[in-house]
Amino acid sequence: MTATREPSIHGSDLLRLVGADTKVPLVTGGTRRYVNLDYAASAPALEAVHDAVEELLGWYSSVHRGAGFKSRASTAAYEGAREAIHRFVNARDDDAVIITRNTTDSINLMAGVLPEGTHVICFAGEHHANLLPWKRIGVRYLPIPETPEEMLDVLETTLRDLPHCPDPHLVALTGASNVTGEMWPLADIARVAHANGARLLVDAAQLAPHAPIDMARDGIDYLALSGHKLYAPYGAGALIGERDWLNAGDPFLRGGGAVKLVTVDETLWAELPDRQEAGSPNVIGAVALGVACDTLREAGMERVHAEEAALLTYARERLAAVEGFEHYRIWPAEHPRVGLLTFNLRGIQYDLLAAVLSAEYGIGIRHGCFCAHPLMMRLLRVSDEEATRLLDETRAGHHERLPGAARMSLGLGSSRADVDALADALTAIAEHGPRWTYAVADETDEYEPNPDPRPLPALRMRMVEHPHGHGESA
Repeated sequence: MTATREPSIHGSDLLRLVGADTKVPLVTGGTRRYVNLDYAASAPALEAVHDAVEELLGWYSSVHRGAGFKSRASTAAYEGAREAIHRFVNARDDDAVIITRNTTDSINLMAGVLPEGTHVICFAGEHHANLLPWKRIGVRYLPIPETPEEMLDVLETTLRDLPHCPDPHLVALTGASNVTGEMWPLADIARVAHANGARLLVDAAQLAPHAPIDMARDGIDYLALSGHKLYAPYGAGALIGERDWLNAGDPFLRGGGAVKLVTVDETLWAELPDRQEAGSPNVIGAVALGVACDTLREAGMERVHAEEAALLTYARERLAAVEGFEHYRIWPAEHPRVGLLTFNLRGIQYDLLAAVLSAEYGIGIRHGCFCAHPLMMRLLRVSDEEATRLLDETRAGHHERLPGAARMSLGLGSSRADVDALADALTAIAEHGPRWTYAVADETDEYEPNPDPRPLPALRMRMVEHPHGHGESA
């Protein structure tokens, strides 16, 4: 395995990351250690996860119904992962753990099994993963709240106004915003939801890697998370929660593994978790996620959160001193956050800024609207008229240039040196501008180095360079 450096925070052999010493080329010549400030989009693998996957590959086989010894070993590892996920979020004894692809998959599964007539309540500032799946079944979107207190008040008022028995209610919201980092008061939200006959679903994609989660203590009924944000980027996620809704009606996906018996006229569905895990499961991804959960739990998520909070405080102070730095937030500055900052640098387009940081300084950040368009419109003060114009232009087939911002995000490998590198680079860009030439690419309508002399790494696989602009930044 490639050697990695000791992280400056959360520094222990237990939490070492694959690729921490990777060097990347610069357009100006030479290389530098890659400064990863893009953990909120996708995190590198823990070395413990990498090692576990390599060990399992020698024993990999089909799970659950294979008689072979390797099948028994793989099944034990797969079910062990389920138990590790359950423990990591301190789920209730009877809560189901469904292995999915990611948070988006988990929430869509939840939307697909809700009892008929469920009233869903969601805030407009959610990530698209928790904003869009509810549209097909009916949802009430609440305005982006200015404070936690306002959020709780409007939630309670809305729930009280809904028709009650026998109609079920679901409150679906984030654990921590992927744009502002603000952590939502989940125990208080659960109390309000339960007092008004509703259940609570938490999108924990951004919360799980950065702070402890206690479903049983806080009254969280359902929780979704992603392995690729939790230092296990092998294609698995999970939905954890109460069994009754997940076990009622037809499964979200229909196929092999989800059944007890099938005839051409009738299907008898299996019980959980098989009922919601049709098809051959991603055993490698599930085991990777389980090992990540066990490793982080052993390290102590309270410690991880405390050390990251201290580094975030340092980053806010350092970056606030940069001329033209504008930090975006909704709730008061003192409200608890996970380790990310969304910002713009006055006079520099957000996509040009990201391109310059990467090409000239070897710093990776995220840019765009972060799959949270309504929230970004609010933060960037985009008027309703301008939003309508953007919709009309996009609907007409034009590749409209959207307003956006840059985002830096911290993780297990982050250090003060990384923050200093970003602050120094932003200062240089603010004072002197780019040192290279850039142009807007036709494929993406975003700035890229022109020319770009950086070669891709010579990896032992087929590689086709793809236009940027897809995924979480959209």
